[in-house]
Formats: sequence, C-alpha cells, structure tokens
Amino acid sequence: MSLRRYGLSTTAIHGTPRRRPDWTPIAPSVVQSSTYTNPVGSEEEVLYTRYGNTPNQVALAAKYAQLEGAEEALFCASGMGATALAHVAVLRPGEHLISSSWIYGGTRRFFDEELTRLGMQVTYADPEHPRQWRKAVRKTTRAIFVETPTNPLMRVVDLGPIAHVAREFGLALLVDATFASPINFRPLEHGADVVITSATKYLNGHSDGVAGAVAGSASFVEEVRRLLQVWGQAIDPHTAWLIDRGMRTLAVRVERHNANGLAVARWAETQPVFSRVHYPGLPSHPDHVHARAVLAGFGGMVGLELAGGIPAAERALKRLKLIAHAPSLAGVESLVSEPRLTSHKELGPDGRAAIGIPDGFLRLSCGLEDAEDIIEDLRQAVGR
Repeated sequence: MSLRRYGLSTTAIHGTPRRRPDWTPIAPSVVQSSTYTNPVGSEEEVLYTRYGNTPNQVALAAKYAQLEGAEEALFCASGMGATALAHVAVLRPGEHLISSSWIYGGTRRFFDEELTRLGMQVTYADPEHPRQWRKAVRKTTRAIFVETPTNPLMRVVDLGPIAHVAREFGLALLVDATFASPINFRPLEHGADVVITSATKYLNGHSDGVAGAVAGSASFVEEVRRLLQVWGQAIDPHTAWLIDRGMRTLAVRVERHNANGLAVARWAETQPVFSRVHYPGLPSHPDHVHARAVLAGFGGMVGLELAGGIPAAERALKRLKLIAHAPSLAGVESLVSEPRLTSHKELGPDGRAAIGIPDGFLRLSCGLEDAEDIIEDLRQAVGR
C-alpha cells in the first residue's frame, strides 16, 4: 500500500508539508560538512557524509521514499552504484538472479562481469515469453530484475506475471524505472519490492549532478546502507541539494517531457527517412495498450531508426543545432546519442541487432524546449 498522503507534485516539493517557524529560509540549506561533533562516550552512529546520514542526504531520501510509496530510500554515487548495491544486498555467492534480457548495457556488463566474479549466476529471460520466468527459477534463485521502460527501445514490461512468479517462489523483484520517474510509473504499486533509479536523469533534471537511488522496505534499505558505508558510495551534500532542487520541479518537467516526446514521435513516424520510431505513446508500439494502462505519461525518450544506417545517422548528428549530441538523458535540454557507441557498445553489431538495436539507431531525449523547435531541428538535420 502506498505511503504517500499528498499529491506527487506537492510531495516532490515539500516531502511532508509542515508549518515553518518565522524567518525560516524557503530554500533548504546545503550543510557542506563532511563530519559532525558527537557526544563523548556515545555509542550511537556518528554523523558522517560517507555514512549517508547527514541532513541533506536524509531529507532527500525521505522525500524520494514518499514519491515511490516506499518505507525508506537511500541515495548513492550513481545509477550504476544503485544497481550494484541493490543486487549485492539481496544476493550471496552461489545464488542465482533472473534478469530481463531487455536491459541497459551497463547493467548487463555488471551482471556478466561482476556478479559472476562474486560467485553469483545470472539467467536472462525474454519478457515477450512470460513462461521463461517460471522456467528459469532454480533452488538457488533469490531475485528477479526488470527494467521498464527499457533503454533504448522503450519497451514497457508487464510486471504482473513476473510479480506473481516472485511471490510464488519468495523472490525479491527489483525494478529499474529510470525512464519513467515516479511521476509516470511507481513499480512498488505493481508488485515490485525494490525500485532502482538513476537520479542523474529525471530526478535531477538539469544535467549537473550524478547520483542513484534505491527504495523499498526498511530492512532492505538498511542492508544497502551497510554496503554504501563499506564501499564508499554516498553522495556529497551539494549533490543531494542539487537533486532536491531538481525534484521540486519534477512533476511539471515530466509533464512537458511527456508532451514533447509524444509530439516528436508522432511527427517522426510520418517521415520516410525514419524506418521505425520507438515510443510507447504511439499505437504502432508493441506495448502501447499496456503502456496506456500502467503509465501516467509516455516520457520524453524516443528511439529513431534512420533508414540510411550509420552514414545517415552521422550526417544528421553533424547537422543538429539545437539538440546536443551527448550521452545521458532527461535534462531540460534535448540530447541525442547512438547506443552503438554508448550504452550498448559492448554488445557489438550482432548482439545489438539481436535485441532490436540496428546501426543507425538514435536515442533522443526530448528536453523542455518548444516541441516545434525540436522537430524543426530534426527536420533540417535529416534533410526533410
């Protein structure tokens, strides 16, 4: 059951609203201190930035937990840091993870290189074949991982059947919902136990901070906190302040991202230069019906396949004026990247083609500019 009491926008701004004493600053302060004095002889945990328990860190985590409807949350150094800590918190050497095969390349690399090095096994299941989840369960299976919407094809995975398998076998269901943000989708309301997000993206929203977050039960977050303290994954006070600043406009920003993404996708689908457009808000998207049922908005991410392959993609990228050619996403400015050279580089051409990412694929993050200007920049770049 959701723990939120207020609307999403109110929560993103205030957390739990309360009356302020007179002469209280409206904007929160940055408590830029690495350490704090503590009582002599006290056995209580000290306040220390590496422990993730200082004022900016604690206030931010509490607000994010409310947005997701979680008992607790914790921020760490990056989205990949959050992915790593979350999985090591639920898995032990010799245990087994079932992962969706539709995942970010960095996550796949972590599973294949690091989890296996730590003595854990990973099996990949195709979300288009729901029976694979049940068939993949072993005696040593402890968790299932899903990314939705996916990077960069924007597939929207149905968590219902997966959550059913997780409950039946007593497995933890971890979901990375970075591309949705808690404004568009909250996995805990759909059977997930843990939410993972790259706070660098929509939560921050201004391309000026790097962080990740996990949310779930108090016992799970406490184990993540233990790992965070040992591995040195905490964010600094200023980064926490930047993310809090960004979250205050999260709801209105996502509303604009949703509108711009839909407008750009609808236009692109009419252009023959694009052989395919990937956007869950389009009826042509394979998950459109499910996306309409579970998402509050379709997001600002659009996948564009150029019919001319790599030469056409590079030509278009060199002509862009408004849209910046850069990795990352979900900032106020529009960004575009090629998964073949960034997020899915390690898979190689054949590996990418096997999961539906051909050469000539562009991942567009629609920012908050006027939709007409984003479209016009794309129009002149592709020569239409």
